[in-house]
Amino acid sequence: MLTKSGIGQSVNSRPFAGDDDFWRVRDLLIETYPITPTGFNWDIRRWDGWNHHGEPPPDRDNRVHLWETDDHQLVGAAHPEGQGDVYLEVHPDYRHLEDEMLTWAEANLAVASDDSQQRRLDMFVYDYDTPRRRLLVRRGYTPMPWSGVTRRLRLDYQPLAPVKLAEGYIMRGTRPNDDGDCQRIADLLNAAFNRTMHTREEFCYFAVHSPSFRHDLNLVAEAGDGAFAALVGVTYDEVNRRGIFEPVCTHPDHRRKGLARALMTEGLHRLKALGAADVYVETGDAVPANELYDAVGFTEAYKGYIWRKVF
Repeated sequence: MLTKSGIGQSVNSRPFAGDDDFWRVRDLLIETYPITPTGFNWDIRRWDGWNHHGEPPPDRDNRVHLWETDDHQLVGAAHPEGQGDVYLEVHPDYRHLEDEMLTWAEANLAVASDDSQQRRLDMFVYDYDTPRRRLLVRRGYTPMPWSGVTRRLRLDYQPLAPVKLAEGYIMRGTRPNDDGDCQRIADLLNAAFNRTMHTREEFCYFAVHSPSFRHDLNLVAEAGDGAFAALVGVTYDEVNRRGIFEPVCTHPDHRRKGLARALMTEGLHRLKALGAADVYVETGDAVPANELYDAVGFTEAYKGYIWRKVF
């Protein structure tokens, strides 16, 4: 936690240095959630996932940079999620560092653009964040057409519908140390998102090593043949009484049966029993997904766009 002793001190930057810094960044995300706008910094599930979907890449420490006060209180971190992008995790009292953080990112995270003669760097920014959008304009970034939305449901006084699961399916959490469940999760993710990259090993590693993962909150709808038809992953940030849905998906062969809605509704019941006050889910502009989240009860939405600099 940033204490008064850290306020007003000079700030130094340094490279990421392994597991101890992983926990320090994670603590910064937890600490800043109550004092920043929705989605301003990453949630813990996203940070845990980026670090624990398989062994950390050997160059991870060179792709994350930290900013801390003279007495070593962490106030900022810059890092990618994929290739050619950057995300800034910043204590709101230190937003003046964002210009310096972008300078580091442009030097260290940019990739070759399509014509390979220049470099590019992308950054997602919410529409509400006028200071950051102004900074990006000044630095030569322009908004792209690709958008994303964070949706919020205030759970404290939200009446919850009963869970209704389609006939022929059972609902359960995934089983610890079960290779079969890990394989079925990988198969479902690949089918639902039209990918090939997910593997049994990836999910097994994440389930064991991610500090926010809980099998009782990783809900699946299992078809009669044993295949997983739908998945809703639920994360609970106990400190902030915050629930997060990620991922939410249904196999193409099992859609239009209300499976994801049933799993999300069950997830809301479990989060409410744990004491959650707010629940979040992130999505793009896909109409079916947003119709689902509206039907479940998410009423607040915050939209943003990818901004790009080519240089």
